Amino acid sequence: MPDIDDRIICRVKHYRQAAGWSQAQLAEQVGIKRQAVYDIEAGRYLPNTAVALKLARCFGCRVEDLFADDASPESHPITLAEGSRTAGLRVASAKVRGRLIGYPLEGLFALNQEFRPADGILDSAGDSVRLLGSGQDLDRTVFLLGCDPAFSILAAHASRADSSARVICRFASSHRALDALAAGQAHIAGTHLHSRPGRDANVEVSRKKLAGTGGLVIGFSLMEEGLMVFRGNPHRIRSAADLAGPGIRMVNREPGAALRVLLDDALAGQGVPGGAVVGYEQEVRTHNEGAHMVACQAADAALGLRAVAAAFNLGFVPMAEVRCDLVIPSDLIEHPTIKVLLDVMQSKHLRDEIGLLPGYSAASTGKSIASV
Repeated sequence: MPDIDDRIICRVKHYRQAAGWSQAQLAEQVGIKRQAVYDIEAGRYLPNTAVALKLARCFGCRVEDLFADDASPESHPITLAEGSRTAGLRVASAKVRGRLIGYPLEGLFALNQEFRPADGILDSAGDSVRLLGSGQDLDRTVFLLGCDPAFSILAAHASRADSSARVICRFASSHRALDALAAGQAHIAGTHLHSRPGRDANVEVSRKKLAGTGGLVIGFSLMEEGLMVFRGNPHRIRSAADLAGPGIRMVNREPGAALRVLLDDALAGQGVPGGAVVGYEQEVRTHNEGAHMVACQAADAALGLRAVAAAFNLGFVPMAEVRCDLVIPSDLIEHPTIKVLLDVMQSKHLRDEIGLLPGYSAASTGKSIASV
């Protein structure tokens, strides 16, 4: 077989994995050696016309679906969900109801120990993107917005169950996630709003946000929320009211964040105005930011999860256990990757791993909470 042109994109591996076949199984069906399949997928050789036609017949696709010329990358119209429209901006992308949606990989979203890989680069006008790959996987990609750090575990289990299923987890407050879902800028929203007796806040707010489409609310996790404090809890903080004590500095979450609502309710219930708490107006956007502040002794307390406090070797003052749900619009239930996620949430493997996280329970994982 001739050497492959560097400009040719080979998608044989993508189609083979989506079909659930090994290289040996594909080789047997096509009538070639396994090494030939390996070399084709590795970009070492371009198959002749007969082999290319057999490969396409096996996958039920066209030859040009398997091999494409990437000499002139196309720009694709994109809707940027947030952030600046800066030329050269790296973005994460997925198709939502046929529209290409992008989220910028900048600031806190660019780096998580390692740099997050991009799907494309924004052009100079800021309304189109040059994709860094073939774009074939964007139809199998979903955006999951929310602030439960265990979403990445769900994404990993989904990719193990189906190698073509891709989940991009993007940190957002519950309200921000639901707003993006209603705007058609996400496939799934994670929400963990705090309920009052006789009222399920996750269901109530989801019903309002999805009034146009309806949807499902599926249980994902139960997690313990509270105050992350320095190890040993040197200030002896026992409740939200103690945050108003002398010499105590806290960092808050942004308005609309479920944890901020939890704090405000607790302070109100104990007759403590927010203005009496030093640092009440100082805000961070994520659990990790708050934990960093406490770990570096730039603050004495921050709102967060027991699991995050444990990861940073911090102390923890529990305030509530809350249910985190996944909210899915009705018209997206049949999305192939969402179907994988729903199946995975019924698996013992996922529940076992969630249950091992500090302060977590899988008692609600995969349960149908409500139709909205």
